Amino acid sequence: MEEFDLAVIGGGPIGLFAAGYAQLHGLKVVLFDSLDEVGGQPQMLYPFKQIMDIPAYNEITAKELISNLRKALTKQVTIKVNHRVNEVIKNETGFNIDHQFQVRSIIIATGNGAFNPKKFPVKMNPAAEQRVHYFVKDPAIFKGQTIGIFGGGDSALDWALELANVAKVKLIHRRQEFRGLESSLTRLKKMKNVEILTPFLPKEAKISNNQLQITLKEVGSQEVRTERFDQILVAYGFRADNRVVKNWGVNLSGARIKVGAEMKTNLDGIYAAGDVATYPGRVPIIGVGFGETQIAINAIMRELFPEKTLTIHSTSM
Repeated sequence: MEEFDLAVIGGGPIGLFAAGYAQLHGLKVVLFDSLDEVGGQPQMLYPFKQIMDIPAYNEITAKELISNLRKALTKQVTIKVNHRVNEVIKNETGFNIDHQFQVRSIIIATGNGAFNPKKFPVKMNPAAEQRVHYFVKDPAIFKGQTIGIFGGGDSALDWALELANVAKVKLIHRRQEFRGLESSLTRLKKMKNVEILTPFLPKEAKISNNQLQITLKEVGSQEVRTERFDQILVAYGFRADNRVVKNWGVNLSGARIKVGAEMKTNLDGIYAAGDVATYPGRVPIIGVGFGETQIAINAIMRELFPEKTLTIHSTSM
């Protein structure tokens, strides 16, 4: 049985920052993430997007932010990827996690929860499925190709803007109107190597002449057209789920965890920070989540070490 002072559940930017801040205070930390790498949605959905509301940075890409947070972690932090926390049991010395880890306290930083991409709604054989992607980690692999992007939200528009630097892009959406930023759509409309097709839904997909041939049907009419792509990206959104925490006895408000002033949940020793947490007036941005982890960890230090004088400022350490 491995023992730790703190378990951080969720390896996105908030979880990574929480682990780093906890190690600064001398806590032995284990960090869990259900994906095969840390970084959460910023790393998986928009790694190349410029983020402009992170303290001390005018702008920084999501990939750079995650890299910086990851580099700050020392051997005091044990990272467990591909580990979805299923069971948390309260005991005399804290909590038992999945019958493998004994921890004294927990911070839940799962954001919108475990998320799975909504699949492309067309039956395909394995050869065709290999050309369908739901994440973009390295735009360079699409260089010189014709890429179809399906979706109308910010992820679809961001991917289109980034891939337009290296490929020919066709953006397909089921409505005339897009949910993503109007400024992003305006930029795309000015690009010569970007074609926007609306309102269309995919109906068939197969490999033809070493390309992915997709039949599109216009919404509200019988018009059908065929488009060919080297590969496609699907940005139909994600099914997020935080409901597993209910099994641990944590109170939810909708899909979020209710917390008090110190980011405490209804269970002593369990805290929540970032977008998974809710309280009146909360703003869902990364910088707010960073501050919430600091509040939670200071509360944890007071709880675990009541006899110690708590050093709050790093300049005093």
